[in-house]
Amino acid sequence: MRSTRQVFLAGFLALSAAAAASAGNDGDRTGAIPVSARMPNARPGWSGEDGASGNPLMTAAAIQTAAANFPTCIEKLWPLAARRGVSRASFERLTAHLAPDLRIMDLLDSQPEFTKAVWDYLDVLVNDDRIAKGRAILAKYDKLFDEAERTYGVDRYTIAAIWGVETDYGALAGNRPVLRSTATLACIGRRQRYFRDEFIAALDILHRGDVKLDKFVGSWAGAFGPTQFMPTAFKRYAVDADHDGRRDVIDSMPDLIASTANNLKKAGWQTGETWGYEVVVPANLDFTLAGRDHSMTIRDWERHGIVRAGGVAFPRPDDRAFLLVPAGVQGPGFLMLANFRVIMRYNPSEAYALAIGHLADRLRGGGPFVQDWPRYERVLSRAERLELQQLLSQHGFDVGEPDGRMGPKTRDALRDFQIRIGRVPDGFASAGMLERLRTGR
Repeated sequence: MRSTRQVFLAGFLALSAAAAASAGNDGDRTGAIPVSARMPNARPGWSGEDGASGNPLMTAAAIQTAAANFPTCIEKLWPLAARRGVSRASFERLTAHLAPDLRIMDLLDSQPEFTKAVWDYLDVLVNDDRIAKGRAILAKYDKLFDEAERTYGVDRYTIAAIWGVETDYGALAGNRPVLRSTATLACIGRRQRYFRDEFIAALDILHRGDVKLDKFVGSWAGAFGPTQFMPTAFKRYAVDADHDGRRDVIDSMPDLIASTANNLKKAGWQTGETWGYEVVVPANLDFTLAGRDHSMTIRDWERHGIVRAGGVAFPRPDDRAFLLVPAGVQGPGFLMLANFRVIMRYNPSEAYALAIGHLADRLRGGGPFVQDWPRYERVLSRAERLELQQLLSQHGFDVGEPDGRMGPKTRDALRDFQIRIGRVPDGFASAGMLERLRTGR
């Protein structure tokens, strides 16, 4: 005889095959694009297609097989939940009617090989409306930000910027059940190991009563609350600042602000320091020095011809920083300090961390970036990025396994190709560079 969960799942799969499930306005806190930077995807239900990543766990057949095995997968996670202190009664109550949300499989494999240019991304997340809302939030909760700064030493503008970038100050926090999303990803798709911990943490949060089940909604990846805590991050960093016996990062503003500050503090936030500086990069710079692996003092960067944009002096030339050139020599450069790396521990994306730092500066009264972005450049599609990697490999450059993602290996390989053809080796994957690779010169 089939269990209640199996009967429920059979009905769900029939509905899913008919594409009856609805899509939400969601983002992925584990990737790079926050909820508020995404537009709703109106296509209903799972597409039934293979995922774009090419991962064997993302073929349509593998997804269907894993979905059919969903009840067994969930039951196998019970011992892990028990070791985390979840009671059998809570486990049964919370998982009895769980069914996978297969629409998530399409979202998982459409995320962020950035489809937006960095300047378009920043336009969405750092604009006049979001700055005005952020300043209103800072004024409304001034005393709570005061307390967070005293307790954790984290700049209020950065906390508010995370709030604004992640969910537009709570307006776009997502509407998918966190337990269902994390259960789906724990049993289906290419990131099961990672999401098993998130699912167990979600069970524990509900078992302990920190968050009510009807309020426990968020992004398709399971991030929740205005500053988008993943369940495991909640377990590590959430605090009960209002002393009501619950850690509530959804509705309690004291808990939300303090927990976000605690997250940054535990990640290594340097009190009183900024995230980085906009700089002017000379075209004759040795661009092999750019990237997170090459850190030196600002004084040393100055010796290489780097100057601060706007002609302003660097306040602490002995601070160590790395150089980020997201648009190559055609756009602004940035010297990134330790706090930039801390922001990246909140979300591991350079564009995301740049948006947080820039919005924080704007909230404290700073101006826009001094230099222009190369808005005339066309952003490469994923297929074109994959082609660029394949062509680099054919020309003898090491890009690793071509995957359509412009990581450090690809940038290094592109720099080597640019040196070969006598171009500025800034590693920027432009449409022009793709065309040069096609012709081999």
